Amino acid sequence: MAITQRWCDKYQYGVAQRHVLTYMEDAVCQLLENREDISQYGIARFFTEYFTSVCQGTHILFREFSFIQATPHNRASFLRAFWRCFRTVGKNGDLLTMKEYHCLLQLLCPDFPLELTQKAARIVLMDDAMDCLMSFSDFLFAFQIQFYYSEFLDSVATIYQDLLSGKNPNTVIVPTSFSGQHRQRPALGEAGMLEGVEASLFYQCLENLCDRHKYSCPPPALVKEVLSNVQRLTFYGFLVALSKHHGINQALGALPDKGDLMHDPAMDEELERLLVQVPGLVNSVTATPEASCLPSRIPPRVGSPWRPLHHSRKVDAESEGSTEETDESET
Repeated sequence: MAITQRWCDKYQYGVAQRHVLTYMEDAVCQLLENREDISQYGIARFFTEYFTSVCQGTHILFREFSFIQATPHNRASFLRAFWRCFRTVGKNGDLLTMKEYHCLLQLLCPDFPLELTQKAARIVLMDDAMDCLMSFSDFLFAFQIQFYYSEFLDSVATIYQDLLSGKNPNTVIVPTSFSGQHRQRPALGEAGMLEGVEASLFYQCLENLCDRHKYSCPPPALVKEVLSNVQRLTFYGFLVALSKHHGINQALGALPDKGDLMHDPAMDEELERLLVQVPGLVNSVTATPEASCLPSRIPPRVGSPWRPLHHSRKVDAESEGSTEETDESET
């Protein structure tokens, strides 16, 4: 009897840890919404394809934000999809603004909240204006930390602010699940930005916090490693250290190391296969003698399907006017 109970407890823990019920509920909802189409090829095939896509990480594409942030696996899958879809931005050396990165995120998730993108950009830009340009790698690793550990970082910000003001951080109310509600991060004063808090005391508070955040915090040993290298640090200094930590990136497992960020042999092979299937596309680019004789202008960006907005049109951007591009500088 005791053995059976232990087995049941272990089974229930595994189901909860892997969020199986979340995917079952989503699959059933999709089944009911599309039952007429699904009836043509069978329910068994539908469930097979659904859970295959979950395993492959493609199930989060073009889904609502409440779904892509519902489980750790969904978050990791979204990070991987964003990297694979837009790594050509980094490959071409393009520098984009926060708003432009947000547009890319919305291509994969139409209702992705601007607030999360702004928080990720703040990790990179620190005191710089939010319309400054960022490299793809800098934004991606900052976004990874902010998106995957969102609830944890909101609580860290509250603890940090309490330490600055002399309050007891143990009174902080901590979210314990992927609720989808992102709290407003407390404003950090200039004094806090410059002076920071004592690293050892900060770690003691975060150690207790990690015990309560079973699925959404960095490994405590790696957090300790980050904080053991300094005596004092600021909140954004802590976030920068997390985003650049090799071990935390490996523990999360969604992105390759920074040195391999622009390499994705599997995706490159798939793109080449698709390009070959487009009649005349490859030949028109490689087989035309005139193409090799054309004078080169500013470095060509063949791999990028679009161009960044002209940042000189600051008035239009600030007034949230038209997103149309004008190319007076090129004519």
